[in-house]
Amino acid sequence: MQLKPGYKRTEVGVIPDEWEAGSLALFWGVTDCKHVTARFVSYGIPIASIGEVQSRFVDLRNAKQTTVGYYSLLIEGGRKPQAGDLIMSRNATVGELAQVKEWHPPFAMGQDVCLLRKKSPVHSTDYLQEVFKSSIIAGQLDNSMVGSTFKRVNVEQIRNFQVPMPPPVEQAAISEVLSDVDALISSLGQLITKKRDIKQATMQQLLTGKQRLPGFSGKWVVKRLKDVAPLQRGFDLPTSKLQRGGYPVVYSNGMLNNHSDYRVTGPGVVTGRSGTIGNVTYVEGHYWPHNTALWVTNFKGNDPRFIFYLYKRIGLDRFATGSGVPTLNRNDVHAFEAQIPATKEEQAAIASALSDMDAEIAALKQKQDKTRALKQGMMQELLTGKIRLL
Repeated sequence: MQLKPGYKRTEVGVIPDEWEAGSLALFWGVTDCKHVTARFVSYGIPIASIGEVQSRFVDLRNAKQTTVGYYSLLIEGGRKPQAGDLIMSRNATVGELAQVKEWHPPFAMGQDVCLLRKKSPVHSTDYLQEVFKSSIIAGQLDNSMVGSTFKRVNVEQIRNFQVPMPPPVEQAAISEVLSDVDALISSLGQLITKKRDIKQATMQQLLTGKQRLPGFSGKWVVKRLKDVAPLQRGFDLPTSKLQRGGYPVVYSNGMLNNHSDYRVTGPGVVTGRSGTIGNVTYVEGHYWPHNTALWVTNFKGNDPRFIFYLYKRIGLDRFATGSGVPTLNRNDVHAFEAQIPATKEEQAAIASALSDMDAEIAALKQKQDKTRALKQGMMQELLTGKIRLL
């Protein structure tokens, strides 16, 4: 395939002529941790290991701490982290990178991480962190990792990772754009968390009658769940008998398959019977409740979606028995008393209000997922120079 003018073929793919490409060690030094078992103390100097490098910046809030003496030993040989460095996990969660900033207190590297330090001050820490999130490094990591239970990669392999290296000004521009997208993803995540918290509080208020919707009054009634929405075990469906079709199969942890036939006319409410207890699923159409689940056999004149929210609020995991594989005690569920609106109209209004909140949260989650996918596409284009910012 003929190259586009101004581009060249390298180990990392086709990149602009003015970009460099080569092993990470050409541009960044990679230093292993000191393989010393430190003594931990209640109050001392933090040690950053795998758990401390799972976010953008090294997070020392829950880090173990050691003495001044062990700290001095651990930072020997140029191992003292400084602003602009990156700390990388090379075991278990391999390839996670966290930045060291000016505001970090003195700390040492613990086991199973290594230190990356730029060989030129003009290189961008943000840029390299983005490279390690991309498919450029992901493929190399997959080919380098060893181990069956815990994956790991050694320092020499890390030094030999092939990376694209644009001019410093372009590194900064690329990382700034991708950082802006990360900020959007993060803000959406914070908004989703806030909306979920609001919905949880609203559900607690509406489903207990502490807050009434406009136009509704009158006392609620107290009934056993057996007389509100009784449960029954689902139906066997071995994997060998599963035939792909248009009807959802609802297991203890939700809708995971589709089948060519159904056993129950929708709408329906299904919860876990064995294994995953407490998960509640609402099904709009006809479905097949699996034998690992319990399904509502009769809504007794109540609004089905209201029952879905009612069972979610009650928390059916409270009725679980058994330590190895928990099982839902249906008799205990049936005997439980709940206060519910006397009219189906109020039940439906409550369910509608909560459904609207769920729809808003789902829309935000979809936007966040699309933004993540957009970022992945942008990374591939920007980190190979297919799209130029300068």
